Amino acid sequence: MDKQHVAMIDGCRIAWSLDGRKNAPVLMLSNSLGTDMGMWAPQMDVWAREFRVLRYDSRGHGGSDSPPGAYAMDRLGRDVVELLDALGLGRVHFCGLSMGGMVGQWLAVHAPERLERLVLANTSAYMGPPSGWQDRIEGVRKNGMVPLADASIARWFTPDFPSRVPGAVEPIRAMLLANDPVGYAGCCAAIRDMDQRPTARLNRTPTLVIAGSEDPSTSVGDGAFLADNARQAELVTLPAAHLSNVECAEAFADAVTAFLG
Repeated sequence: MDKQHVAMIDGCRIAWSLDGRKNAPVLMLSNSLGTDMGMWAPQMDVWAREFRVLRYDSRGHGGSDSPPGAYAMDRLGRDVVELLDALGLGRVHFCGLSMGGMVGQWLAVHAPERLERLVLANTSAYMGPPSGWQDRIEGVRKNGMVPLADASIARWFTPDFPSRVPGAVEPIRAMLLANDPVGYAGCCAAIRDMDQRPTARLNRTPTLVIAGSEDPSTSVGDGAFLADNARQAELVTLPAAHLSNVECAEAFADAVTAFLG
């Protein structure tokens, strides 16, 4: 994967990659907390035939910089806008999972002119209580990523999936272990301080919400809230836990492709 970099207004360098059909509609992908753009590998063969696929590593993840301190959802959203500006891209389809879906919610309210269609996968408008995120921040600062990697794999997949399909799970584990604890903690702070429930009704972008029926982190009810409050949205539920694009790779790719038309 050939990653390039663009510096944001605050100096943070964001890693990005552009693949797929030239002159096709652009589909921008935003990763979950603790992963990087490699999490979208299960969909790339399909989507690269239909779209110009723009992937990026959220700040604090993958090949992007990890500035010290707490981040904010506003900053994560503005990273997207600044990256699109730097690449000369106006409107795009946007698909984000978990934290990436939180960024998508922010874009729908604060930069809707940059969106054609929006996919919000395994995400929520609020993930409280804040104290839980503060505990996680303190834990990763003290103990690093190894304990978090094991706990995340247990939450992100249904119980038998890691042993049944280890080739799909091990790349995710590697991403978690490679994560800079400073960047991970910074993004945890953005989720800790986020509450997008009051602005959910301002989403006027055609939206697909994807939920996992076995997701212990962002429930079907969380997805239904986003779909019910958007002006034009549909909800699809997949038989998966949190990383539904890995556990139900083909169904996830097909649902997004059909929605984007």
